[in-house]
Amino acid sequence: MARIEQPLSQAYTPLSIGPLTLRSRFIKSATNEGMSPDGVPSRQLVQFHAAMAAGGVGLTTVAYCAVSADGCTLPNQICLDRATLPHLRALTDAVHRENGAVSAQITHGGCFTFIQPPGQGRPLSASGGFNKIGLMSGQYLKREMSVADMQRVAADFANGARLAREAGFDAVEIHMGHGYLLSQFLSPLYNKRRDDYGGSLANRLRFPRQVLRQVLDAVGDELAVICKFSITEGVRGGNSIEDGVQIARGLAAEGAHLLVLSAGLNAESITTMFGSSFPPENRAVVTNPVMKAAMFVQSLVEKPVPFRELYLLEHARRIRAAVDIPLAYLGGVTSAQGVAQLMEEGFDTVAMGRVLIHDPGWVNRLRDGQLERSGCTACNRCVTMMYTEGGTSCVLNGPGNVVLNRTPAAG
Repeated sequence: MARIEQPLSQAYTPLSIGPLTLRSRFIKSATNEGMSPDGVPSRQLVQFHAAMAAGGVGLTTVAYCAVSADGCTLPNQICLDRATLPHLRALTDAVHRENGAVSAQITHGGCFTFIQPPGQGRPLSASGGFNKIGLMSGQYLKREMSVADMQRVAADFANGARLAREAGFDAVEIHMGHGYLLSQFLSPLYNKRRDDYGGSLANRLRFPRQVLRQVLDAVGDELAVICKFSITEGVRGGNSIEDGVQIARGLAAEGAHLLVLSAGLNAESITTMFGSSFPPENRAVVTNPVMKAAMFVQSLVEKPVPFRELYLLEHARRIRAAVDIPLAYLGGVTSAQGVAQLMEEGFDTVAMGRVLIHDPGWVNRLRDGQLERSGCTACNRCVTMMYTEGGTSCVLNGPGNVVLNRTPAAG
């Protein structure tokens, strides 16, 4: 093994987040893999996350685990319930055999959903009225959550965290970004309430903080409790980085063990999230007509954005200066130099998605001096591939880079 030098070597040292100690500072960020037919984790999904652990990440994240049936955004999304536990246990056991840790991202889609909620009711959101997301799915109206609704959903998050613990997860990541339910409370674009949960940023943060508190109370002594949020929404009228700083302070004060610093919104500013445009040819590989329409609309409203490494660093520095809890930088890490710079600037972990989809063994290869830079081109085709039969994969790796075993994990 080649010798690695400071500060890159810092990324290969242990880190404690809450009750969990990671073996390295690398996190596989949550990316919807599209590998859970009928909502059941497949053997393919198990292999995907086991490969991340074998490749050297300290923590791999299973994306989009809905905490209730009415919280699902997509068909075939994992829902945390007793029926899924044996299959999730097969996944966590596989990751642990590779000496890695694994996190369940727990979420509720709110009005960002492409399926009809149970009971044929309107999807829930911070505010009611017209649902612009529903233009893509025929759900044109959304319902403002009552306090009773919020109490139920907060309890669902806590129960989902307990089920994650029972399934063998080492951490839960509460999704507060990208336009899902908790983000809909945080964002002035969605939250038009006039009560204690709307108006000022402190009020808009109130319900997400309540969810965090209930999850901490439920599992915080045994699991790391992580929050992922958009430090800037990247769109006129949305949260700015100044708002992101205040959100980070509020979540830190509530007791979060780690913050994952993402950005953007799925519908309004997806290039802010990914740091580069989605090429028009992406639409050709998607069979879902709703997603085809969404991509077409985004191509009309968003200007082309070229990729640059560490594209969120300027914003993330503002968060690092404002809070003293562990932070995961997310946003275009592609090289040894980039990792070293983040370590030097005081970020505790490095979260990556596309680079690890391209090469699950990248972390170990970087350590061993086999490479200095990822071959990922940030073309974003892997994001599109989640909506295809084979699920998420890197188009640069050629046929056969994903094992198409769609059977249940514990089957």
